[in-house]
Amino acid sequence: MSKKEKKTKGIGKENYKTSLQRLQLELVKLQRHLIRNDLQILIIFEGRDAAGKDGVIKRITEHLSPRETRVVALGKPSDRELRSWYFERYVAHLPSSQEMVLMNRSWYNRAGVERVMGYCSETEYENFMKSVVPFEQMLLGSGMQIYKYYLDISKDEQKRRLRDRRVDPLKQWKISPIDEVAIEHWDDYSKARDAMFRRTHTEISPWYVVKADDKKTARLNIIGHLMSLVDCPDKDKHAEQPDAEIVFPFDEIYLHNNIIAP
Repeated sequence: MSKKEKKTKGIGKENYKTSLQRLQLELVKLQRHLIRNDLQILIIFEGRDAAGKDGVIKRITEHLSPRETRVVALGKPSDRELRSWYFERYVAHLPSSQEMVLMNRSWYNRAGVERVMGYCSETEYENFMKSVVPFEQMLLGSGMQIYKYYLDISKDEQKRRLRDRRVDPLKQWKISPIDEVAIEHWDDYSKARDAMFRRTHTEISPWYVVKADDKKTARLNIIGHLMSLVDCPDKDKHAEQPDAEIVFPFDEIYLHNNIIAP
């Protein structure tokens, strides 16, 4: 059995807090570097419902300046947006100079939720899949840095988390009609995800898969992985190196050996 197939070991509360604080200090260094050099960073988080996107974003932004950090989580498109160029509503939220934007779901909604739930036509889906890579290349060519993470969880773990949402009054704001059918459409979401990976994972804009059944381990590794990618002269290269068995670039073989949840 591959090591990536093994369940991640939970991390103790104190070790987690210490590691998280150390990584959050690195994020502050990154933000200073971003502001000083007029950079633009876009971080996209995708994944199944209850995969842990909210929690990761909260830990990344917790100690960053809100003036230069934005979280984008768009709701249902308006009638006007439905009649507009698909990417238009997202373009308005892209990072400007000296800014970091974290998207809790993104234009890849069309490749996932919209595809599975029938919210877009086959033509709209194909137009998106053909245009998203050139669109990202254009953004990258303008100097924007883009990092794409897909949080991968098992079916059993999704069931448990969705069940927790229904009974925890502090989590019930997360409940949506999509949640109610997430498990029912598990296989459909898997097929849509696989097609998205195959057609939108590129050398200059790769997808990074995160094994996220253990939330704390996933959070630490995502932040560590992000810091390993960015060019920040002040960063501590020895701080919490990411585990390559937790965060790794997509590869077709992972769809056939259960490293990515089938």
